[in-house]
Amino acid sequence: MSALFNFQSLLLVILLMICTCTYVRAVAPRLVDRNKAGFLGLFFMSARIGERLSPYVALACVAMAVTMIAQ
Repeated sequence: MSALFNFQSLLLVILLMICTCTYVRAVAPRLVDRNKAGFLGLFFMSARIGERLSPYVALACVAMAVTMIAQ
């Protein structure tokens, strides 16, 4: 089943994108910072969400891991 039709999979994809973009921006900021507008701006916005809301993103990742293990 596609991640678009399963809500849990969609949340997992969004969390992984936020974590990945935040990591890439920490390692190589020029890759993410040069695309602030358009479709690639989603990666910049995801990195910002990961930086500013990192405790909440971490809690969401732990909660998702627990639900994946419990299934």
